[in-house]
Amino acid sequence: MTMAEDDMELDQLFAQARQNRPELPDDLAVRILTDAESVRLDRLAQAAQPPRPLWVRMLDGIGGWQGMSGLVAASAAGVWIGFSAPGFLPDPAAYIYAQDVTFVVADLGLDTTFLEDAE
Repeated sequence: MTMAEDDMELDQLFAQARQNRPELPDDLAVRILTDAESVRLDRLAQAAQPPRPLWVRMLDGIGGWQGMSGLVAASAAGVWIGFSAPGFLPDPAAYIYAQDVTFVVADLGLDTTFLEDAE
């Protein structure tokens, strides 16, 4: 078969399908239209509501008040553990506040003359 014959056969099949169209059952048409109307009304109701504040949307994003309380508890525990570390761990605050900057830079073997007073 050539391509032209294939196209003619296909056109005949389409014409036959257009003539023998099955009818849509009435109950199916009613269900489709009812569902479409309910979706339309839901969208109209959502559009009529004022937009929710940003903090409410963020709170919903983390799981509501329950999620926020868990986040606050975990943060407080992290801060507590960070500042009152167990005895076998070094105190991080001592590293930050107790050392002299010139001592730390001098331990690296770098030139520390720029740290001395220029007077």
